[in-house]
Amino acid sequence: MMTNRLPKYVAWSVFLLIVIVTVCPIGFRPHTLTTVGLDRAAAFAFCAAAFVLAYPRYWLAIIVAGIAAAFGIEALQFLSPTRHPHLMDAAVKAAGVVAGGLGAFSWLQFKARLTAGSLIRHSGLEPESSQPKSLG
Repeated sequence: MMTNRLPKYVAWSVFLLIVIVTVCPIGFRPHTLTTVGLDRAAAFAFCAAAFVLAYPRYWLAIIVAGIAAAFGIEALQFLSPTRHPHLMDAAVKAAGVVAGGLGAFSWLQFKARLTAGSLIRHSGLEPESSQPKSLG
């Protein structure tokens, strides 16, 4: 059985990039047009969403592990003399994980229900209560 591995590669690549950017010296940190808090939350939201899309059966474990990773990666900044870890930064990252993970899970649920509803309508297997009753 062949599965699509691209979502898994994307998820792990994004995670690795986040670790590198978080731990590298502050001078190497990329500059963006948004606030630092929004950058942090968005990066972790995207990473969590990528993992949920790659491993949908494990969505809750991904969110829990992502929250732990947010605090763990923030703690890794103690290894870099130019970085200064803060609890609030980790909390913003964890909030991003929750938002991205739940957003991706909700999307998958919506897509599954939409597909299931479409399949039922086109197969003629609708429940009797939704079909018009004849008077005869």
